Amino acid sequence: MVNVLIYIYIFYNLSVGTRTVAVGEDVTLTCPRLTSEHKASLYWIRFIPGQWPEFLGGTYSFDFSDSIETAHITAKQETKSFVLHISKVQHSDAGLYYCLKVNWLNMSFLTGEFLRISGKENPVSLHCSVLSNTLDKTCSTDHRVFWFLAASDKSNPSLIYAPANPSSECKNNPEDHSGRKCIYSFSKNITASDVGTYYCAVASCGMILFGNGTKLDIEGPSMSNLQKTNAVFIVLFAILTGSVIITFILTYILMKKTCHCSNGKSKFLSTSNIV
Repeated sequence: MVNVLIYIYIFYNLSVGTRTVAVGEDVTLTCPRLTSEHKASLYWIRFIPGQWPEFLGGTYSFDFSDSIETAHITAKQETKSFVLHISKVQHSDAGLYYCLKVNWLNMSFLTGEFLRISGKENPVSLHCSVLSNTLDKTCSTDHRVFWFLAASDKSNPSLIYAPANPSSECKNNPEDHSGRKCIYSFSKNITASDVGTYYCAVASCGMILFGNGTKLDIEGPSMSNLQKTNAVFIVLFAILTGSVIITFILTYILMKKTCHCSNGKSKFLSTSNIV
């Protein structure tokens, strides 16, 4: 029951923002720091789907000049804050970042942010090869090329490109002198919304032929996976907090029983001395 209440409290009270940055930019995440809380400690943690939580740095609430550096990430104190600086972000830096405060047996989240990496992508080129029979005089040898995208959510393919005058490179097929091979190209800067399977379709001689398709994906966690990681971590945090509370209660009961036994023993010894 305690775990459920803690989970509900965190779910409705923890505000998680989203920040999108381009590859190569610098990012600074800020966590509030109160110097009046002398016994509190602050921690920056990163969560990436499929990986263990990663500790990035920690400090005290009171002024402390030390800093922690790991690769291109620096965690250090600034005026009334504990910042996490990421220089020249990479796609591998995408994830969920949390600032955690621990004060004795109390643990709380001060801030959280999804970091998404986009932009400055290299263009992806797709190629479609068409082998035609030049001896077939029943229809024109000209082709119309179409490009379709079937998104990763299993929706129906949608038309994304249909050039009026497609550029192509055509040459005779060395294996069969009666045929001609044409290669059609399609180039696009791929973003997170462009993942899926790309199909080349060629219209010729009253027919439309589809290729086998090329699946494109982007490395790095998606927002849905990050949200799932967030939910899983909240549940784990609730379980951990509940375990700490139970441990504290059991320790208190054990200490109380120990003190009671000690008082009883002292009384027995004093009575024996009188006799």
